[in-house]
Amino acid sequence: MTFAVQALPVGRTEIPGPELFWMGEWDRWFPLTFQVLLVRGPGVTALVNTGAPADLGPLNEIWTSILGPRALYARDDTETIQAQLARVGVRPDEVTHVFATPFQLYTTAGIPLFPHAQVCLSKTGWIHFHTTHQHPHDNRWTSISPEVLVHLVTDGWDRVRLLEDEDEVVPGLRTWWAGTHHRASIAVEVDSTAGTVVASDAFFYYENVEEGRMLGINENMYEGLACYERTRRVADHIVPLYDPKVFDRYADGVIAGE
Repeated sequence: MTFAVQALPVGRTEIPGPELFWMGEWDRWFPLTFQVLLVRGPGVTALVNTGAPADLGPLNEIWTSILGPRALYARDDTETIQAQLARVGVRPDEVTHVFATPFQLYTTAGIPLFPHAQVCLSKTGWIHFHTTHQHPHDNRWTSISPEVLVHLVTDGWDRVRLLEDEDEVVPGLRTWWAGTHHRASIAVEVDSTAGTVVASDAFFYYENVEEGRMLGINENMYEGLACYERTRRVADHIVPLYDPKVFDRYADGVIAGE
């Protein structure tokens, strides 16, 4: 089975150079474009990530306390997940699968919007989330909000699928644990109409993979090296889930058409 793949922009921010490139670009800031990846094929309408919460206040409070006012998550009315899906003719009740990579408010907040979707989460990341009390990088309630967590373990629990480190969700739509950025970071690998697509948050920019420039905000660079090598080896199309250049390479974010 092959799929159409399109990146949808759902918000923007800026980050300092060393967050993007390990021990580099100290005096520069770089733009990020947060994306939801839409994957469509026979009987499948899947989303990689679900967008940030309606109220950006708590998220921005934490980000700006660390990095300052340039690090605001910015979003206009056309960049909500609801607006972006409506633009491409997808209703929330038509979505069959959602993935979240990593577990952060900007990926997990929209999960309850999709009442029929199987919720595909890294088992490694889920165990880490539920067994870790203190961590220098992961804040529990900016990973999954209390409201979304209650949904996942009550009304939504029967639709939660915990992904193995190597998994196939449907034929032609696979995942593998990527690590690097967070314990819940995965790569989503799609057999598209234009070749193999690999999307992940383990690489923020094309340069991380294509030039081997290690992600600055990495938890384990050896995981990054392995992830980047595998991505270069298998992917015809690479989708860094924060790189604005995705929309330069692919008009309107269409990586593979129907």
